[in-house]
Amino acid sequence: MVRNVVISGGGTGIGLAAAHAFAADGDQVLLLGRRREVLEKAAVPGALTYAGDLSEPEVVRGVARFVAEEFGTVDVLVHGAGGTGALEPASASSDPLDRVAHDWTVNFRINTLSAALLTEALRARLAEPGGRVLFVSSIAAYRGSGSRAYGGAKAALHPYAHDLARDLGHRGITVNVVAPGYIEDTGSSARGSTRPDANGSSTTRPPGAPVHPGTSPPPCTGSPHRPPAM
Repeated sequence: MVRNVVISGGGTGIGLAAAHAFAADGDQVLLLGRRREVLEKAAVPGALTYAGDLSEPEVVRGVARFVAEEFGTVDVLVHGAGGTGALEPASASSDPLDRVAHDWTVNFRINTLSAALLTEALRARLAEPGGRVLFVSSIAAYRGSGSRAYGGAKAALHPYAHDLARDLGHRGITVNVVAPGYIEDTGSSARGSTRPDANGSSTTRPPGAPVHPGTSPPPCTGSPHRPPAM
């Protein structure tokens, strides 16, 4: 059976690796991310793309409309978008508290708020029974990463996922969180992050996939793309 799969942060890292795996199984995949050119370069066979900042409610409304038109039902929702905020504009203030506020706000926006908005926008479309929701967290949620705000933002996904599991369980929908450790060769810069020691993580690490997928550039407005008909 062909599944409808929505993946945020689908142009890079773990999100991209998951997209290729689903596409190889014959599933229909929608890639979400902020950089249209990155999504198009992902070259996932047959995948649809939608570029936009998922921390903006209006963009997420656009995603929900696009999903309704193209998929109807969502079988799998993977939250791979996030990052340390290293690619976001730095705080313009020299005041230490202003810089702290900026860093925490950016990290919660790109790691937590984006996942919450997308989930709430699509929860009524999750297949029942059989729908699956997966959040990509990080080992930083348990022991920090050196960037403070990033670990806190990822940690916030865990209780949210627990609440969702309780809310959606009666519909036969499962909700899970994975927390990968450090993965090399990702091409993703992580300002202020530190590498976990070799024996600290028991999570699986997909080859070539980053722990901080989908780091965020300056925002763009929502823009869908359909692959050419074959």
